[in-house]
Amino acid sequence: MATATASRTSAKLPESKNVGSALDRALTAGKGILRLSPTWVPRSFLHPGKRVRLHPDDYYSYGLDRGGIDERWFASTTEAANEGRVPDEGLSWCVFDGERFLLRDAVSEGGAKLVGKAIWDRYQKWPVYSKFFDNMGPIPHHMHQSFEDAKLVGQEGKPESYYFPPQYNNCDNHFPYTFMGLEPGTTKEDVRKCLENWNRGDNGIIDLAKAYRLERGTGWLIPPGVLHAPGSLLTYEPQWGSDVFAMFQSLVEGRAVPWSLLVKDMPTEKHHDLDFIIGQLDWEKNVDTHYKESNFLRPLVDEKRSAPGATDRWIVYGHVDGRQLFSAKELTLDPGAKITVNDAGASGWITVQGEGKVGVHDVATPTLIRFGQMTSDELFISADAATAGYTVENTGPGPLVSLRYFGPDVHPDLPKHGKKR
Repeated sequence: MATATASRTSAKLPESKNVGSALDRALTAGKGILRLSPTWVPRSFLHPGKRVRLHPDDYYSYGLDRGGIDERWFASTTEAANEGRVPDEGLSWCVFDGERFLLRDAVSEGGAKLVGKAIWDRYQKWPVYSKFFDNMGPIPHHMHQSFEDAKLVGQEGKPESYYFPPQYNNCDNHFPYTFMGLEPGTTKEDVRKCLENWNRGDNGIIDLAKAYRLERGTGWLIPPGVLHAPGSLLTYEPQWGSDVFAMFQSLVEGRAVPWSLLVKDMPTEKHHDLDFIIGQLDWEKNVDTHYKESNFLRPLVDEKRSAPGATDRWIVYGHVDGRQLFSAKELTLDPGAKITVNDAGASGWITVQGEGKVGVHDVATPTLIRFGQMTSDELFISADAATAGYTVENTGPGPLVSLRYFGPDVHPDLPKHGKKR
């Protein structure tokens, strides 16, 4: 039976010298499912919320100058865009038989059998990732560039989504509200004045925005080009595989935000072109009079894929700019329940409550994790395993709850949501 605490095994194992061979053996032994080790990411400009179950002594394991760890990334082949980053920052490692290899390298070797033929043929990679995002207070009002704007600096755009898992939100922390968009009637000249006032202290961008109280067990879609200042609930964030952003707020809780974080993903010659900077905002969506109607997500039970004692819910669904870019589900099993999961594509899996088995793998939710320590809560479900079907069984005394996210265009029956989608 799986243990309810984190494994004492180190995740920092020797790297495999032959990824193809190691992957084949891991897929064979794991019946198409790979075990992943925790991937921690610090942010120098943020304050950790301390709910990701990392040991209290380990939040500054990258060094005080790098900032505290406030993110854990799942099934990621995307590098974190941090200054001074370590080489594998943001990248997930597969662990098998006393060795490890990057999921990114596994996808390069395994191709369609890992991510699915349609995704492999179009993207030649796993183009999405998810993470826990955990802060003590709010972060700056910012946006993520569109695909078109990010391409100007050789990057990809970053639409994203939110879900607030109750299991990881035992407390609200300092500000459980998120500012989203701009108040209807706001003009581009209003925003321009905020940018002109950057070095005078608080530039007032939040005065132009509306905050929504965050509700556990719900979520949001965040289209590219839309300003948002995430609040202090721990957030599960399925998103496109990019780390571009532009901070539009100069001061947060007394902490200065440098101009460089506004323009880091813009062409160098445009770093002081205020019209260009404001032009990267999707103005129509920012001043949408029905923003919540367009973007708020309440879980929907997937009746076709649920069973007695096992409930599968859509937690991220709908389209962004007319495209199904990512989606996510929450699976809950009562004690003793068992179900065969058939998904139309690969997924990244994280166990958030309880213990059980996923295929041949024991899974358990850790209570406390040391930096560099192996856990048994995270998996990558290959496309082959997902379409063939795999069993999930609750072997513990309480509910077994997991979150899993998917890549683009996987579900032909993904629920529609909101207008302008």
